[in-house]
Amino acid sequence: MAEVDNLITQALLRLVSDYKGGDFKGAYNIREDGLCAARKSTENVQIDSKEDKPGLDIHVKAGTKGETVYIPACVTHGNIDDLVYNDFYIGENADVVIVAGCGVHTDDEEEARHNGIHRFFLEKGAHVVYREKHIGTGKGSGSKKIDPVTDIFLEEDASLEMDTLQLGGVDKTIRKTTAKLGARAKLIVRERILTDGEQEAKSDFDVVLEGEDSGVDLISRSVARGDSYQEFNSSIHGLNRCSGHSECDAILADNGRVFASPALEASDVDAALIHEAAIGKIAGEQILKLRTLGLTEEEAEEKIINGFLK
Repeated sequence: MAEVDNLITQALLRLVSDYKGGDFKGAYNIREDGLCAARKSTENVQIDSKEDKPGLDIHVKAGTKGETVYIPACVTHGNIDDLVYNDFYIGENADVVIVAGCGVHTDDEEEARHNGIHRFFLEKGAHVVYREKHIGTGKGSGSKKIDPVTDIFLEEDASLEMDTLQLGGVDKTIRKTTAKLGARAKLIVRERILTDGEQEAKSDFDVVLEGEDSGVDLISRSVARGDSYQEFNSSIHGLNRCSGHSECDAILADNGRVFASPALEASDVDAALIHEAAIGKIAGEQILKLRTLGLTEEEAEEKIINGFLK
């Protein structure tokens, strides 16, 4: 049983992971204010503390199927700048789910920040579904920051599906993701971000398609409300016969601003790379249609945004 005493930690865990009253089914490590609050390994998943810096080494045995690994991190008050390095070593033909949510909370004027640097090393034929949910809570004026870094290395025939979600409370985030793919390796990324007020969110993606027939599908959906600002930068490098697709869709509300800068590099005649981008406000006919069903304008807008980010 993954039991933690801090009520704020419990609330954050429920928001960013599958935590239900102290029960995680599988291997887990709960990080609270820079320290380990609870941990469990399984027969196929070994979680160890790093010896040279804060963080974990997570080893998944070859051939492991159907297991989930939880590594949530929580910052429960201001004046904490948490930095952690987590490395995932996924054995050949393993197929697992990794849940790595992060929540930051402050009720005072001090800043609360978490920076997680995650590296994924997938051996031949391995498959990982990686879920990462971010949220900021608390009534304090202190800034809530989450700055994730994700580095991905996929050997031949390996695949990783990355689903990231940030839907509120984070004042500033810089999200950096890099990937290097071997032959026939596949990477799928789904990013969803909501900003409001004076919040800022920046996403940087850099994917190198090294191996023959490797491929990436990168989709970002975001909503910028209030006076918030978002920035989306993506680079896909096709060095071999490969396929790459990048898509950025953003909705503007109030005085929100979005900047998108895609880049494609093809170094092989058989590299097929595509980028799509769309930024704009909610269509008036969408709101009108929902209002005919009895919703107010505000309710209609909220319903459209929730569906867009689902």
